[in-house]
This record gives sequence, C-alpha cells and structure tokens, in this order.
Amino acid sequence: MLTVRPAGPNDASDICGLMNAVDTAEIGRPETDLSDVEADLLHPEVDLARDSWLAVEGGRVVAYAVVWCDGDPARIDADHYVLPGHGAAGERLLALMEARALERAREGGSPTAVLHLNLNIRPTLDTALLTGRGWGRVRRHYVMVRDLAAGADLPPAPLDGLTLRACETEADQRSAHALLMDSFSAHFDHQHRSYEQWLDDLGAPRGAMDWSLVWIAQLAGHGDVAVLLSRDNRAAMGWVRSLGVRADVRGRGIGGHLLRHAFAVYAARGRDTIGLGVDTLNATGALALYEGQGMRPHYAVDTWEVTLGDLGRCPGGSLVTAG
Repeated sequence: MLTVRPAGPNDASDICGLMNAVDTAEIGRPETDLSDVEADLLHPEVDLARDSWLAVEGGRVVAYAVVWCDGDPARIDADHYVLPGHGAAGERLLALMEARALERAREGGSPTAVLHLNLNIRPTLDTALLTGRGWGRVRRHYVMVRDLAAGADLPPAPLDGLTLRACETEADQRSAHALLMDSFSAHFDHQHRSYEQWLDDLGAPRGAMDWSLVWIAQLAGHGDVAVLLSRDNRAAMGWVRSLGVRADVRGRGIGGHLLRHAFAVYAARGRDTIGLGVDTLNATGALALYEGQGMRPHYAVDTWEVTLGDLGRCPGGSLVTAG
C-alpha cells in the first residue's frame, strides 16, 4: 500500500538512502552525503509540512519530492527522486509538487509559477510523464571532475598583480557574496540572494562552512575581482560550489589560476578527485575554461521547466486563461 506524507528531519537517513539508490541507477555509484540531506531538511525557507512529500510503500521510502523558492515568487524549484519500478509513486508526487508550486506562487502574488526540476539525462523518473504534463527541457549542465595527485598538482605560479586570501573574516565573506551575486547576475536562472540568505544556503549558521576553503582574488588597481567557494564535505570528491570572476577582468587567466590553486590545496589534503557543475551554455566560456584545466564530464543533468497557472497549465492538466 502506498502512503504519502510530509518529510521531516528524522527522515534524513531514509531520504539519503533513496537518493543513493537513484545515484546508483543513474550514474553507477552513490554520491549523496547524509550531511547534505540533513542540511537541506533544516533550511529555514522550506516548510517541510507543506513543501515536501515522502511516498512510502511496504515500509520503504520509494519517492521524495520538495519545492522551494529562492526569491522571485513566480520561480519555483523542485527536487524529485523515485526508485525504478515505482512510477505511480513518482507521478503522484509530481502532481503534488506542481500543485504546491502554483499555490506558493499565488501566495507570493504571482498568478503563474515557472517550475524547474533538474534530472539526470537518463533519470529513474519516466520523462514521458513530464512531457505529457507539459514539461520541456530548457538547459543542460555537466558535473565535471578532475583527477588529483599530490606530487603533480602543485600551487600555480603567481599571476602579475594577483593575490589570493582565504575568506575568514565577515568582511571577506561579505565581499565573496557580493562578487558571486555580481558575477552570476547575467547567468541563466540566477536569483539574487541576500547575504543572510546566502549564508543559510551554505549552512553557515549551523557551522557547516570551512571558510579556509573559500578564496578571494585581488587584482592590483581593481580590488577584489573573483572568488572560488569550495567544500570538502563530500565522501566522493572535493567540490567547487561556485567560481565567479567579475566581468570587467575576465580573460586574464584569473579563473584558471583559482582552479589550479584549489587543485593543489585538495591534492595536498589527500583528495584524488575534485568536481563542479557547469551550465553547458554559459556565455562566459566556463565549460571551455574547465576543459582547459583538465576537467571532464562525469554525468549530465537536464533542467526541465513547466509553466503553471493563468495562460499556462493547471496542475490538473487543463489549460486555463486569466480571469
């Protein structure tokens, strides 16, 4: 018998197990860490009672979904995980998250919701369910990786006029936030986050950030121009969460220098792999930058989109018009 209920913090272990089963089916190995799941379930902007769903069958969690909003009430994001062979549970949660996304948008004053969902290009969710409900692919991202070796990945030679510092003071953290918001402002689906919201996204108020693994680049005559934010909390690999270079100083090798610095630091920490995510259509040439630094695709993720509400599709599947 299938039952559906909201998720709670005590479900973190079961949800992590589900995600790792999906990882194994989609990319061949588990890569989800319990600490990340626990952090997501404690995020202050997610009301688990209304924004999350667990599908349980025979005492086992077979599907999980959650929606959230990063600022623009018309733009809602979602995660959706379902075990192979449990399509009915997956479809039920898909309908619930669509309905809640439209409700959240209307609570924020928008008559429509544009809902985004990132899925592996060969997902456990049957994509025919998505296309049948009006969803379409709008973007592709790669998760890229690079092998590391302590004897080979050494600190890069200095760049003229460029200095790096760890981001350990509040002033530095505020500078890192401003650099990332500025450098990503023209990127696909970017939504501005206040400094406090950004800290919550990182889990910083809960002690989840190692600020010594965040580096700010300062260029003589230009001030702070770039930042690389990395995390060493994944079992599978070190992780570059964000790399932003101010638009007016791009093309000077600053991004590559920061990456090589991160490679050296993580190799010295004993890591043999480092990874990051990249939009394949990034207009700044990020994909070429990462390829040029020896990174290769690990797997690919598609962003799916649907518009719900006035002049769009209601979660029940019908078309509606304003009024």
